[in-house]
Amino acid sequence: MTGQPIALTAAEATRLLGVKPATLYAYVSRGLIRSEVGPAGTREKRYNAQDVQALIGRQSVRRNPENAVQAAVGTALNWGSPILESALTHISEGTLSYRGQEVSLLADTASVEEVAALLWTGDLHGWRELPLRARLNLQAHPRALLPAEAFGYALTHAGTHDVTALDARPDALPRQAARVVNLLYATLERHVSLPGAPDLPFHQRLARAWGVPAQADLLRRALIVLADHELNVSTFAARVTASSGASLHHATLAALCALQGPRHGLASLDAHDLISLARRDGPKSALRDATRRYSRPPGFGHSLYPDGDPRASVLLEALETAVPDAQLVHVTQEIRAAVQAETGERINIDFALAALIHALGRPAGDILTLFALARSVGWLGHAIETVMTGQMIRPRARYVGPATSTRME
Repeated sequence: MTGQPIALTAAEATRLLGVKPATLYAYVSRGLIRSEVGPAGTREKRYNAQDVQALIGRQSVRRNPENAVQAAVGTALNWGSPILESALTHISEGTLSYRGQEVSLLADTASVEEVAALLWTGDLHGWRELPLRARLNLQAHPRALLPAEAFGYALTHAGTHDVTALDARPDALPRQAARVVNLLYATLERHVSLPGAPDLPFHQRLARAWGVPAQADLLRRALIVLADHELNVSTFAARVTASSGASLHHATLAALCALQGPRHGLASLDAHDLISLARRDGPKSALRDATRRYSRPPGFGHSLYPDGDPRASVLLEALETAVPDAQLVHVTQEIRAAVQAETGERINIDFALAALIHALGRPAGDILTLFALARSVGWLGHAIETVMTGQMIRPRARYVGPATSTRME
């Protein structure tokens, strides 16, 4: 380290990071980079060089995992190693694609069924061979208070009683996946006391269950942009479970459990609160209160998308066209402008989902329902890919407890 600076000017730090000053200040406010008072007689600050280099290293791993060297064991599982090979989803340079097809284009042209087939079989038109319109008997499932609870009951029961659940032959897996997704939609229909509609496309079934048939295409876009997102927490849970030999139903159940955490599937609830406050009290007051409550502006920033989450852009643009609620559009635009001006951060998918649920007039809890239905397609794609490898995911632990004693004390 001899000869290396221990503190950097703002210009040096932003140049190394490749960001604007506002983003540098956001890193400081989040505790990622330490700052200190600059030379006497100036108002300049200096920024810790080691923190800057560490952040550059983490960003390199996140954006280009195929080129990353194994991270240190102590920090590997935090947005780093283990890096698993996958042919499903690629996140690079601010873009997201499924099997080489950009998600923003799929959102414009594809059906949910086609995206499911693409992720499960590699063939966008393979859905024609799948039982996506299966009729299921749900009478044995207990009633639930919330849709996510109902999904859990259905997956547990079907994982035990569906005679096809443990058929691990390669050609059977996509058919099983189709039955799992169909089960979730049928469970939602039962939960809202509607007769099943297995002959409708998935996005229309959701719009019918929610009583918003005019916004079915908007829901189609949301289901597609949310379908997969590489090795997020819930998807990793699905892969680990599938690697044990468990059924696709049970792998989906494991992922559903992981989804229901405030740092994953429930993160949009904070953004929903922010928008609710902004519609009532105005954006500036709401931002101040929400940032104080959550220690950050909820719904902004994403480690994989420093220049903006493409999923959020697709969804919010479609939302503003399909649901021209002038007050909602004005409020969300003001919030976005204020946060970007102060921190340089842009909206992520949590903010876009929260805005969507507001526009549809649905309760905040429906965010989790939408997320689970959408992401189940990706969970199953990863579970199938894991089963096909035949490998079990079993990391080792680096022991940091007390030394082993050779005698009784």
